[in-house]
Amino acid sequence: MKIAMWSGPRNLSTAMMYSFGNRADCAVVDEPFYAAYLARTGAQHPMQGEILASQSQDPDEVVASLTGPNPGAKPHFYQKHMTQHMVDGVPRGWIAECTNLFLIRHPARVIASYAAKRENPTLEDIGFRQQAELFDQFGGTVIDSHDIRDDPEGMLNKLCEAIELDWDPAMLSWPKGGHKDDGVWAKHWYGAVWNSTGFAGAEGVLPEVPEHLQDVFQAALPYYERLKAEKITP
Repeated sequence: MKIAMWSGPRNLSTAMMYSFGNRADCAVVDEPFYAAYLARTGAQHPMQGEILASQSQDPDEVVASLTGPNPGAKPHFYQKHMTQHMVDGVPRGWIAECTNLFLIRHPARVIASYAAKRENPTLEDIGFRQQAELFDQFGGTVIDSHDIRDDPEGMLNKLCEAIELDWDPAMLSWPKGGHKDDGVWAKHWYGAVWNSTGFAGAEGVLPEVPEHLQDVFQAALPYYERLKAEKITP
């Protein structure tokens, strides 16, 4: 099974990759279109040069790597994708052949977390519009990161059931210190999850969105609410 998980940034996506990566039957890949996205858009990100050098910048080559034999001949291949990377010129036809998952998070939490690492995110940076567009085009299973943090075992069981994947309790933890398949950018973004051995506890109250990011928040909220209506319920 090829499992494509579509997420925006700062959305439990790395922890989910570690969760699936701790299954003996599952290979993983970390944001395979990142370099292609940077090359096509000219967007300026931390560790720009290292990212561009670490991956193919040709989206057709990336697609070939995603649709060919699973790495290590594993039965399952979990692909961590950022929805904002699917810009013009990046093929989408291959997505229809995947088991598609959509990981959502309240935009107030995403904006607060992203802004702490990279100032003044735009709507295009945080991927809500693109996530809804991909869901509308391909469909799939929606799960909320808030629900996973509330009840990791219960929600991951439900997720596995929804995609007809056998439950494996190994998904609840992972070794401290990162994953061998982390992208080169991990040293900038993954500090908290590198220090973890499992999912963080339940989230608290929603953070306040700064005034200068209110327009981004208000634009993202309807996309989140639309997918929230489709999510696996606790």
